[in-house]
Amino acid sequence: MAEFIPSRQVQALPANYFTSIDHRINSVVKQGIDVIHLHTGSPDQPTPKPIIQAMNKAAQLHENQGYPPAGGTATLKEAISEFYMREYGVSVDPETEVTVFDGATVAISALPQAMLNPGDVMLTTDPGYPLYFVCPHLAGAETYGIPVHAEDGFLPNYQTIPESILQKSRLLMLNYPNNPTGAMATKEFFADTVAFSQAHHIPVVHDFAYAAFGFDGKRPLSFLQTPGAKEQGIEVYTLSKTYNMAGFRIGFAVGNASIIRALSQFHDIDHSDVPSAIQDAAAAALLGPQQSVQELCALYEHRRNVLVSGIRAIGWDVIAPQGSFFCWFKAPSGYTSETFADALLERAHVAVAPGAGFGTHGDQFVRAGLLESEERLKEAVIRIKASGILNETPVQN
Repeated sequence: MAEFIPSRQVQALPANYFTSIDHRINSVVKQGIDVIHLHTGSPDQPTPKPIIQAMNKAAQLHENQGYPPAGGTATLKEAISEFYMREYGVSVDPETEVTVFDGATVAISALPQAMLNPGDVMLTTDPGYPLYFVCPHLAGAETYGIPVHAEDGFLPNYQTIPESILQKSRLLMLNYPNNPTGAMATKEFFADTVAFSQAHHIPVVHDFAYAAFGFDGKRPLSFLQTPGAKEQGIEVYTLSKTYNMAGFRIGFAVGNASIIRALSQFHDIDHSDVPSAIQDAAAAALLGPQQSVQELCALYEHRRNVLVSGIRAIGWDVIAPQGSFFCWFKAPSGYTSETFADALLERAHVAVAPGAGFGTHGDQFVRAGLLESEERLKEAVIRIKASGILNETPVQN
């Protein structure tokens, strides 16, 4: 069979770090071993029935069976506008400040291409969501990860950015509640972000993927609630997590009209639009009863408490996340994120994601998801204790 060489752009893309991790986990599973999957980020609960019913009904409508309008249906964009006013007190124009796309990942990939030129830099946090470090390559741009630390609430200090990097920075990508750390943004941090954006004319993108999940009575803040934020940036929202609609592939962005326009223009050429029936289901989710969202947040908080309290009880000193559905646990002394993840998989048959995949400043941590049942989380704790890993000093090679 002939072998054809891909473009230089594709050749320059880094390999997917987590593909090798998945292969490693799958090799254990294929041995017939029961692995508890704490490494995954795919929601485990079903989509609420009213949303399914709304889509089934919408699929029958003749007007939904043709090509959907670019940028989203009027019904959904108006629903998004109502949703943001109801939830956050933020006014957005459904015509100029809202756009719809097939999953938030599409927007994360498209934004560097819509806003950056070769040689530009996108700022984000280190650790951070892996795609933030990959997608700028599609635009011939680079990513600079601002180091974040537990003692600072995993919030970046913009004063630490080298001047040589700042001069080339043309986009700032944030994500709170944060994947992987579970940290939440404060009013003061978002105010500092607006001031930083204004001072350096750097647009802000806030990836609000875990908007619904704040714990201990604290509700995640929308970036757009900050005075001046809508003038400086946009917020990307996905229905995958809030409404367990990961398989529907639908998300949207709201905020600064010029960024929305650039994103819409790029998306219109590079992607197909979301089927209208799915958009109607999304509108039903946003405008319908929100009890399922509240129950889901409570479920994740309960699972967090079960896992964190169990792990602390067996001698592993960890910090509880403030939000999202991830825990960011520091590996015991003597381990790297990869050696500890390997030990957990091999000896406890518990799979976690090594922090090294989230940036150079993640290498002393592992990410554990809250997407297994309470019983499985308790079993994970029992297995880790029984393995004896926490009572050993690892052998250094």
